[in-house]
Amino acid sequence: MSNTLSQQTGRSVRFRNKMVAAVALLSALGMINHAAAQTITPPTTPTDITPQAGTAFLVGHAVGTQGYVCLPTASGASWTINAARPEATLFTTLGQRDVQIITHFLSPDTSPNDIAPKPLAFGNATWQSSFDSSKVWAQVPIVNGKPAAIPAGSDPSCPNSGAIACLLLQSIGSEDGPAGGNFMTQVTFVQRLNTKGGSAPLDGCSVAGDVGKQTLVPYTADYWFFHEDKKEAGR
Repeated sequence: MSNTLSQQTGRSVRFRNKMVAAVALLSALGMINHAAAQTITPPTTPTDITPQAGTAFLVGHAVGTQGYVCLPTASGASWTINAARPEATLFTTLGQRDVQIITHFLSPDTSPNDIAPKPLAFGNATWQSSFDSSKVWAQVPIVNGKPAAIPAGSDPSCPNSGAIACLLLQSIGSEDGPAGGNFMTQVTFVQRLNTKGGSAPLDGCSVAGDVGKQTLVPYTADYWFFHEDKKEAGR
């Protein structure tokens, strides 16, 4: 009898814990969606990394790593960005807690838009909602004949010298989540600002014997997400 009661109590506690977690998740999702309806003001940025149009609706603080691989050069070897290894988790603060909202990684663009290059790369920078699993893929556009990027330390929006560059990225595709969620499909541009860390190491890759080495360098950044203005979307 006591064993049966104990088992029932245990199942009840586990069920209650799952319900509490589910309610918390739904509440967080509701808060995120509510935030998406608000206008937030990103920092002033140089023209080269400022979206041509649209409104910022979400910002996430990213904690992640940038990958590098040691490749041969004419004079020996040097670290080169490993395009397959950007990885980060984006957080926002709800109440007094940091909540994961987006995962950033590389994946094939399975739903390209008209801006997407042809042919597509083997993988593109991806941001996937932690709530409805919708995705957006984006790449750095060419602005005034050069990639939309500024060196770290060159502007108040990108103040930390020696960090990875600050960027503007434009959507080249998006996809609903498996249950029809479409939170990320509204994204038109992404800004990576306030970068810290992430640059290639200063040593460990200089001679032919170093070729093939790989490393992951921690970084943080703020990612600002933009969507079309309602007037623009309704035209």
